[in-house]
Amino acid sequence: MNKILLILSALITVLACNKGTGLQFSEKGRNVPQFSSDSAYKFIETQVNFGPRVPNTYGHVKTREFLEGKLKDYAGENAVFSQEFTEEGYGETLEMANIIAAFNTSASDRIMLCAHWDTRPRADQDTSRTGEFIAGADDGGSGVGVLIELARIFSENPPPIGVDIVLFDGEDYGTSGDIVKYFLGSRYWSNNPPVPGYNPRFGILLDMVGAERAVFPKETYSLSYAPNLVDEIWGIAENKGYSDIFLDQRGAGVLDDHYIIYENTNIPVVDIINHSVAPDGNIEFAPHWHTHQDDLPIIDKNTLQAVGNVLLELIYNRI
Repeated sequence: MNKILLILSALITVLACNKGTGLQFSEKGRNVPQFSSDSAYKFIETQVNFGPRVPNTYGHVKTREFLEGKLKDYAGENAVFSQEFTEEGYGETLEMANIIAAFNTSASDRIMLCAHWDTRPRADQDTSRTGEFIAGADDGGSGVGVLIELARIFSENPPPIGVDIVLFDGEDYGTSGDIVKYFLGSRYWSNNPPVPGYNPRFGILLDMVGAERAVFPKETYSLSYAPNLVDEIWGIAENKGYSDIFLDQRGAGVLDDHYIIYENTNIPVVDIINHSVAPDGNIEFAPHWHTHQDDLPIIDKNTLQAVGNVLLELIYNRI
């Protein structure tokens, strides 16, 4: 998950779209299902055990089969679609697929939950073995693990709104600075919508949401696209005692899948992403970012539980 990172001024909030600022939330008094961080962890572990999920590799093929199978188990055979596509990489043609699952398919009022399921083909932030694939337990694996656990919950507790899970491929392929080779799946999805005119109320992107000592400040593009949704998510987190994870402060502006989606579709998507802003204004990611440390030992079930609990409260009791 290499990102081009920018600190944006507060003036960027004037760019917020009407859809994002018009989102309204209130407590509905509904029962909220329980999130299992043990289950989410198992889904991460399974991905990691297949090996790095770099396009055109064995791990990529086997993980796709696993994710498609699990989503079909939870959403139904006819509610899962794999959007296959190819892109030219660095001297190779990449065979990729976005994996999409729909829940409560009869509802016209819908939201989107997304993450990227590929992993980085190089450890460019490490001090050794920089050209080797990384395991990607957090960067890719954690967001997917949370979403597959949510899919399991949706299968047992139908959500009160239509929910679409989108797992993007090829987010993390490019070399540092080569933006054209990043976000391949979200670019393809947003330029080739599987459902023409698809217009969910909002989207939530999960990126690096499983590490020990993770922190999620309010990402700046998210504040621009959907400030009301950001306030609701972070307010829920505070009420649940997670203010040490969901920080009530402005973070960085991170070029990520949500940026690509908004630029191409105007769908307001917020990014829950582990990062911080250093005193000198530079953006910092966790020490395991783009290194071989990004493996199962850095995954913390407490972080997974916090993210899952917040999302379930939002989906079942605030929309």
